[in-house]
Amino acid sequence: MKRIMELLSILLGLTLSACQARSSGIEARDVWARAALKDGNGAVYMILHNHSSQPDELVGASADIAQGIELHKSEVNDQGVMVMLKQDSISLPARDKVQLQPGGYHIMLLGLTKDLKEGDTFDIVLKFKSHPDLPLQVTVRAGGTEMHQDGADEHGNGTHQHPISTPTP
Repeated sequence: MKRIMELLSILLGLTLSACQARSSGIEARDVWARAALKDGNGAVYMILHNHSSQPDELVGASADIAQGIELHKSEVNDQGVMVMLKQDSISLPARDKVQLQPGGYHIMLLGLTKDLKEGDTFDIVLKFKSHPDLPLQVTVRAGGTEMHQDGADEHGNGTHQHPISTPTP
C-alpha cells in the first residue's frame, strides 16, 4: 500500500509539472498557410495562446521555405483599400490569445523557394521577445495561388494594397 501511495504521489507530481509548464508558456494552434507558387509570396496563420502571467511579443520567424519573412497586419484604410503594414512585433497579452488570420495579423513568406500545395507541410520557427523559440509544423490549405501566380506581391516599402471596393469620390 505504501508503494502505491508513493507511485500515485510521483504521478501527481509529474502531472502538475506538465500542467504548470503548459500554463507558463506560449502555445500555437491551428497553424496553416495558403497554397502559393514558387517565387511568389505566402502567408502563415494560427492562434497564439500566451498561458504566461507575463505579456510577450512575437518578434519574428524563420523558415527554409522563403527567402524572407515579415510580420504583417492587414487593414482597410480610409479609401476602402486593403493595405498590409509591416509590424516590428505582435503583442501577446498575458493569459490571452491572438489570432493570426486573413485580413488581420499574419506571417508573410516572401520569395517562396518552392510551391506550397494543399496537404504539404513545412517547418517554421517563431521568435519571441522573452519566450524561447517555438518550432512548428505548418499545413498548407487550398486557395490563395491566384494572388501569387506572377510573384506580383511586392512589399518594398512595407505596405501592399488590394482594392476591396471602388472608393467613393
